[in-house]
Amino acid sequence: MTRLAVLLSGRGSNFVALADACDRGEVPAEIVLVLSNRPDALGLERARERGIEARAIPGKGRSREEHERLLVAAVRESGAEWVCLAGYMRLLTPVFIDSFPQRIVNIHPALLPAFPGVDAQHQAWEYGVKVSGCTVHLVDAGCDTGPIVLQRTIPVLDGDTADDLAARILEQEHIAYATAMRLLLQRHWRIDGRRVTFLPEVAAP
Repeated sequence: MTRLAVLLSGRGSNFVALADACDRGEVPAEIVLVLSNRPDALGLERARERGIEARAIPGKGRSREEHERLLVAAVRESGAEWVCLAGYMRLLTPVFIDSFPQRIVNIHPALLPAFPGVDAQHQAWEYGVKVSGCTVHLVDAGCDTGPIVLQRTIPVLDGDTADDLAARILEQEHIAYATAMRLLLQRHWRIDGRRVTFLPEVAAP
């Protein structure tokens, strides 16, 4: 079974949803490590409650390169083959990205390439879009610029506040992350420019 590491900075909502999907057998993987740059991240406690190794590796007082080398070492020590970002609020550099090429996945609460970066839901709401959603993508050295794996959309309702929109997008994030990881782990795929293309499944003879 594929071993996953999760990086998070906050409450870990997407981590919990992904862990639940793994437990139900919907994603053929096991989360073996949760790392955070913040010792007070609620997601660490949620991981420990599930019996998953959870560690904080703060970036404060360390160079970005030193911090990421510690992250890489922890992931490799755990035996994780893939890294899932679940609200990890630091932009990764090639030090980390090149250690796990095409094996780092992120979920973003907007329909990329629109509204990258932080507070994407509020950006979308302020702009006045009629449709929003979330994007699962592979991670590259840019800010939310990696090849797109999967997107889910929702209508923006006339009475929505930014918080309403964020809550409804989050529901779709939980579905999208599990679906994307299942596809990445079970299907053959390739990268075509800015998108991940899943190859047709071959019927058994």
